[in-house]
Amino acid sequence: MKGTCKGQPHKPQDFQKLYLSTPMMMHSIDADGCLLAVSDFWLDTLGYTREEVVGRKLTDFFTYKSKTLAEETVLPHFFEVGSVKEIPCQMVKKNGEIVDVLISAKSERDENGKILHSMAGIVDITERKKAEEEVQHLAHYDPLTGQPNRFLLQERLQHALAQAQREENKVGVLFVDLDRFKWVNDTLGHACGDQLLQKVAQKMQNCVRQGDTVARFGGDEFVVILYGFSSDNEPPHFAQRFLETLSQPVTLEGVEVFNSASIGIAIYPMDGKDVETLLRNADTAMYSAKEHGRNTYQFYSSEMNERVLAKLGMEVRMRRALKEKEFFLEYQPQLDLRSRQVCGFEALVRWQDPEMGLIQPNDFIHVAEDCGLIYPLGEWVLSTACTQAKSWQDQGFPPVRMAVNVSSTQFRRHDFIEMVEDKLQRSGLAPECLEIELTESLVMEDIQQGLERLTDLKVRKIKLAIDDFGTGYSSLLYLKHFPFDRIKIAQEFVQDIPDDLDDVAIVEAIFAMASSLNLEVIAEGVETRKQFDYLYDCHCSEIQGYYFSRPQPADSLSSLMHAGWMQTDSDPPMV
Repeated sequence: MKGTCKGQPHKPQDFQKLYLSTPMMMHSIDADGCLLAVSDFWLDTLGYTREEVVGRKLTDFFTYKSKTLAEETVLPHFFEVGSVKEIPCQMVKKNGEIVDVLISAKSERDENGKILHSMAGIVDITERKKAEEEVQHLAHYDPLTGQPNRFLLQERLQHALAQAQREENKVGVLFVDLDRFKWVNDTLGHACGDQLLQKVAQKMQNCVRQGDTVARFGGDEFVVILYGFSSDNEPPHFAQRFLETLSQPVTLEGVEVFNSASIGIAIYPMDGKDVETLLRNADTAMYSAKEHGRNTYQFYSSEMNERVLAKLGMEVRMRRALKEKEFFLEYQPQLDLRSRQVCGFEALVRWQDPEMGLIQPNDFIHVAEDCGLIYPLGEWVLSTACTQAKSWQDQGFPPVRMAVNVSSTQFRRHDFIEMVEDKLQRSGLAPECLEIELTESLVMEDIQQGLERLTDLKVRKIKLAIDDFGTGYSSLLYLKHFPFDRIKIAQEFVQDIPDDLDDVAIVEAIFAMASSLNLEVIAEGVETRKQFDYLYDCHCSEIQGYYFSRPQPADSLSSLMHAGWMQTDSDPPMV
């Protein structure tokens, strides 16, 4: 008959042999939970002999936790119901290693409920569980520092806030940003930057308590969760501890590096009652710490938030202003006191906002630097100034300097030199007619890089000036070694001369120092005849200020120059 199996029936010993040799862990137990039979693979996996396991309780080969769970819950359920499926537990090998397994079992009972037969199959999931745990770890921990990442941070902060609400407790959120991390990356390389982040993470972890969290939020930013502090002094205490610890030098590939941090503090529930608000407010406070000179901490306040919102609003308006061409340049003439001729102009950017009116640089340059708009704005200023200088030359006026201020973020940009060259070439202006003005603090941020970049500009015949001299480091070191052409005395020291004897002493010291180093000196902010006469008597090279001329649009200056304004009498006119 078709479909009929032809073969010899299996003998019981054949099934037993198949049971023992099956390539998976199998066992049978009696009503007391003792092992009656195990497969060879069961023995091979755990490293026992059959004599060592048969007759012993199955749970003798479990970890303590799995044994307790099995004897109190799983086995009683199995004996009552007759089956279990994929029960997770941990078994122990003879050598002590732990194996994660899933156990499924089925039993057969007689009419009295007594177990006649049972059989269990075991699946080893050790490697799978390790892989799952690794995936979970990668999803929740930063691979570089080993600290919780922003996702786990948010989970822990959410849990901390829920617990704090139940217990009427406080939670501190500290937003920590490294002050000079970009310098380390750019100067020493990303490998050193990674080393620094690892050292910083370990230092911060050593500063907190067991229940606190130090997480890497991203880049060079860390967030600390302080839970359950009894005094309002504790968050600033921890912040100060971080500052002191992080300010200690670290050695990166043989180079000793000094670092600092800016820290913002927000407290639950005063500064926010949810994760997003607390993180945002702590971040806002951190930026306030940067504005206060870095290497410090600041608490969040509503006034601070208003400033941040205003700053964000200005950023939005600035992006529109660049697109709509609302920025324009004015030029302030510079007078050579020896020849009584105009020797240069300083290009000064202005912003005519349709809603707020005229906005001065002091109110928007720092916003442009923070949000990255300083790059397109700076390029536009340089391009426009160079083009205007060449236009005046093409109209027949003598070549004079065009001075352009450069911010630290512009100067540090890797393609800064190439950008300057491009603007000169496009405008047709000779390099010696362009003067780049830099502040003292900018130059001293990274002396080696500053010297290299200044030298690159100098060999291209571009003039170099130090702006606001006397308000920064005023170090003879950079004056001696850096290739500057002139220094500009800050108007803070000019406005009260010759009446203020302290300012007089400072100005005369600057003249003497500049003379010994063969540097030209230009005084800014000259507004009165007394200031003019004093500077003339001191043999000051050049002046710039309202006494001679206010900053003016290019068209106005062109008209004045056509009228002969370039030929200045002994007393310069006030324009």
